[in-house]
Amino acid sequence: MCGIIGFASRYTKVNLPVLKSQLQVLKHRGPDFDDVWISSDKTVGLGHSRLAIIDLSPQANQPMHSSDQKIHITFNGEIYNFKSIKNSLQSLHYKFKTESDTEVLIVAYQHWGIQMLNYIHGMFAFCIYDENLQTLIIARDRVGEKPLYYCHQENTFRFASESKALIQHSTQKLKINQDALFNFLTRGYVQGHQSMVGNIFKLPPGHYGLYSLKEDQFSIRNYWTLPEFDNEQNPKSSEQLVEECTDILDHAVQDQLVSDVPLGVLLSGGVDSSLITAFASRHLPRVKTFTVTFPQYAKFDESRHAKLIADYFNTEHHVLAVDRITCDIIPQLAIQYDDPLCDTSMIPTFLVSQLIRQHCTVAVGGDGGDELFGGYSHYDRMIKVAQTTKYIPSGLKKLVSKTTQYLPLGFKGRTWLTNLNTNFDKEIPLIASIFDEHNLKRLLIKPIEAFLDEKNPFSTNIPLRQDLLQRATRMDFMNYLPEDILVKIDRASMLNSLEIRAPLLDVKMIEFAFSQVASHLKASSTLKKILLKKIAAKILPSGFDLTRKQGFSIPISEWLRQAEWNTFMKDILFSKEQDIFDKKYLHQIIKNHEKGADNGNRLYGLILFTLWKNHYQLSL
Repeated sequence: MCGIIGFASRYTKVNLPVLKSQLQVLKHRGPDFDDVWISSDKTVGLGHSRLAIIDLSPQANQPMHSSDQKIHITFNGEIYNFKSIKNSLQSLHYKFKTESDTEVLIVAYQHWGIQMLNYIHGMFAFCIYDENLQTLIIARDRVGEKPLYYCHQENTFRFASESKALIQHSTQKLKINQDALFNFLTRGYVQGHQSMVGNIFKLPPGHYGLYSLKEDQFSIRNYWTLPEFDNEQNPKSSEQLVEECTDILDHAVQDQLVSDVPLGVLLSGGVDSSLITAFASRHLPRVKTFTVTFPQYAKFDESRHAKLIADYFNTEHHVLAVDRITCDIIPQLAIQYDDPLCDTSMIPTFLVSQLIRQHCTVAVGGDGGDELFGGYSHYDRMIKVAQTTKYIPSGLKKLVSKTTQYLPLGFKGRTWLTNLNTNFDKEIPLIASIFDEHNLKRLLIKPIEAFLDEKNPFSTNIPLRQDLLQRATRMDFMNYLPEDILVKIDRASMLNSLEIRAPLLDVKMIEFAFSQVASHLKASSTLKKILLKKIAAKILPSGFDLTRKQGFSIPISEWLRQAEWNTFMKDILFSKEQDIFDKKYLHQIIKNHEKGADNGNRLYGLILFTLWKNHYQLSL
């Protein structure tokens, strides 16, 4: 796991001190080794900051080059099937000098060209410079586990693992992207290819980009899409699906246990991480498992559930305690996150990563199970609401939806009542609404252009599927997962130089879950994660509780009512530098929160955004 950076221009030469300075911004992603490479004509520069995981020898350092010195790569991530690809290429008489997956990418490109992307499985972001074609190729994994930002302006092309490396040496005064701000304030994260900074963009998951130095042109192309459900004509039985899913997950876990440095399993005590532990125990002599407790917050303690799994599979179990959490951590996180999030679980994720890094360099977790197999609490609730509201007259639903938007933010049940008028046959409700249109207009001192665009306001690119759960899970997979969950995990873990892997996001598992598993085996109005729990019932201990759902969360709403956090919040949101949000309206939101309304995530997002904006000195 690493940090990558690059520059290309036929008109401007690479500035070596700037390239090295930008690379230092990414040092937390790869503390083991860093280097830069510049082409002989000084039109292209690549940088790499390495966290050594596979093949720890100096020969595996990057940027790496082909034997003929015509193909150059800087690569962040892991290719889990690199050994099988290497075997195939060796059978075609290709030679290798290292045991690294990076060299496999180079040789695979030499053999297949860009079609290599169809063969590799893993989490990755990389750039290949093909000197023969005078072309830079950037690519990102299918799900978006690894980040890649780029900027194409003034006849130059730049890219980096984190946008902060691009912001640092921008030749233009950068401004906040208004569409991205609108997105963040409505959904809690920045959706799509845009970033919060104007002129800096994200390469979408499952895509690659081509930059031609000769023509100074950049284009993006898709190489993978989520498969359609195709198990309707000849549906498989639940027993067949359980067997197939078990086999896929077992192989995915086995592939992701490959490491030349210490590796452990994040064992939260939930279904997903417990299954990962069960399969890992089949392939390692003894699995190292890690559970984190928050002694001061018993409500969030999952250690007894994790201990049951650890004892059953005889793991080397570590229980790590997180001491008192103070607000001092927030400014550090605000700087680290390239696009602010309204997701307070970034705090425990960071602290967990910090503790595990003392024992391991690689951790395997259970992320992805909710999106693939219907595990979120809003899925069963959504199905239940859709079933019950179809009997309510449309006029009444519209009236309730319209009037409840005037209820105070944080009022319990407000979001669901506001979404009551959703057409559940074609749409999905906006569950994670941070600010709706009514309140967003009150929040912003000056309106942003998104309100003036008739195509944009509060619309989403909802997948067109007849099945409600298909729409919802696909929507979360394509948006919430890559733009919130995976961003949170990548930045929090990499700030601690820790690599986190997710076997449930193996491409075979993704394609199986969406093409083969029908909605009734994912969630219903009363059940969640139905298929995975069938597997869990077979291989986990009989005393394991399959019904509970404990998110990775903290009591942020309570904290923001306490003196230390409350003062910290007000100092930031009512400061002179905070010139985007209406302070009178903020005072009303905070006052309602202090009286018991639940505005914790909402206020946290505004705090994080303000700290981020002030640090990078951006304006609307």
